[in-house]
Amino acid sequence: MAIPAAALNAYAQAARMGGSGAAMPVGGGKEVAGGGNFGDFLKNAINETVNTGKTGEQQMAVSTAGKEGSLVDVVTAVAEAEASLQTVVAVRDKVIAAYQDIMRMPI
Repeated sequence: MAIPAAALNAYAQAARMGGSGAAMPVGGGKEVAGGGNFGDFLKNAINETVNTGKTGEQQMAVSTAGKEGSLVDVVTAVAEAEASLQTVVAVRDKVIAAYQDIMRMPI
């Protein structure tokens, strides 16, 4: 099964936002390997997702207005926005599952 180019682009963006790929520091530190904290990383990921969605909406608006837009550009932009949103939702689900696992641990 071939992976659509939009999904590959979304995963590449997520990888770039992740920094160098080095492991997080041991000991419960709040700083991630890239130099920022985890909250900043999440904020950047959400902003990237919103920007991708806005780009898709702009492409649709240009295309429906009959201006310089092609249907291929619209479909590509919407597919990228969808893949980006699915990635964010998957990460959110994993974070919630990890939190629930931690809450179930005996003290």
